[in-house]
Amino acid sequence: MAAPADIIEEPVIGIRDGKILFVESNDLPSGYSPEAHEVIDASGCLVLPGLVNTHTHLPMILFRGLADDLPLMIWLNDHIFPAEERFINRDTVYTASLLAIAEMILSGTTTFCDGYFFESSVARAAIASGIRGVVSQGFIDFPSANKPDLSGHTAAAENFMQKWHKRSPLLTPALICHSSYICSPDTLRAIKAVARGHESLFLIHLAETREEVALLRERYGKKPVHHLLDLDLLDKATVAAHCIWLEEDELDLLAQSGVKVAHNPESNMKLGAGVARVPEMLRLGIEVGLGTDGCASNNNLDLFGEMGMCAKLHKVFSSDPTVMKAEKVVEMATLGGARVLGMADRIGSISPGKCADIILVNMNKPHLTPLYHPFSHLVYAASGADVLTSIIGGQVVMRNRRLLTIDLNEVMDGVRKIGAAISSWNRSSTA
Repeated sequence: MAAPADIIEEPVIGIRDGKILFVESNDLPSGYSPEAHEVIDASGCLVLPGLVNTHTHLPMILFRGLADDLPLMIWLNDHIFPAEERFINRDTVYTASLLAIAEMILSGTTTFCDGYFFESSVARAAIASGIRGVVSQGFIDFPSANKPDLSGHTAAAENFMQKWHKRSPLLTPALICHSSYICSPDTLRAIKAVARGHESLFLIHLAETREEVALLRERYGKKPVHHLLDLDLLDKATVAAHCIWLEEDELDLLAQSGVKVAHNPESNMKLGAGVARVPEMLRLGIEVGLGTDGCASNNNLDLFGEMGMCAKLHKVFSSDPTVMKAEKVVEMATLGGARVLGMADRIGSISPGKCADIILVNMNKPHLTPLYHPFSHLVYAASGADVLTSIIGGQVVMRNRRLLTIDLNEVMDGVRKIGAAISSWNRSSTA
């Protein structure tokens, strides 16, 4: 597919120096020799742009299954924050990020947007594995792993941005404040100012729960979006995750300011947070991409599952089977996600001049036979396990389900060792 709505039969795609050179049907364009350094036979496959995960916390794969079936605030305060304080460091973040990246590549994601602590370790893991990523150093206003002294927020943000600026063509540095109920107005303004100075993305969780909305009303006397507006945080470089409990005027403000939204349906459902009004956002012209959130609240990084859940959730929530059509959901996971991250000129579609981020989905499967409508199968029948080959920036990072840049067994062993320590601590702390 060159663009989300385009289906090209028997495509012939040329790649040179990591970029897409041409996209033709059935044959090479005139003037090109059939000789190539490598030829990949995509017979029996759908060839797609790589998927774009617009919101995740990769190192939280360490806490997958640690604390489930709990409300968000109890989940965070009683389980996740204490575990992070004890076990998150630059080494555990690196190992965990490699496993999360392996899971993403295996399920068709070629670009991710992450926000966490020790984010330089996430960046190193991304470079080592060859995946494309937006890596965002996290900031909060209470003690936690890798939290700089509050007075050092600005310096830490500047140092991170300078360290990773143009370090790799695969990496884009950014900054994330957890939320407006955990970060003070001063912190929010300071981190956004640094992001603006570097023309980078600023990420934040927004209106994820009713409790958050009530707390902000009590603390500041404002709705969540109005609070951010008064702090001058709303612009085209802000990506807000969740955006569930917003009123009409707040959605209008997001649309007017150009704020982008990362929709995380599975995480929202699992935590009982609510349902974001994505169909309405799209009607207002808000750019919306798909995210998995972290593995501790999902509990996987499979964007194919996220696509299916997104389509079905909004159909049942609105009692309208025509909303969130399969084609639109695939767009959200590809070009729409690229727009959210400000990367639509580079990724999101198979188009000449763009980065060669491409996946091959094996359609020779019982659950994908027969094939009438490719978009329908991608959303309602396929899974990440159907991805056969992944190419990022022209580099084959997975061929025939075998990872080529990550020693999966070694990484899994490393995470198991960390998991054993977490399990022992969890048993003693809950005894």
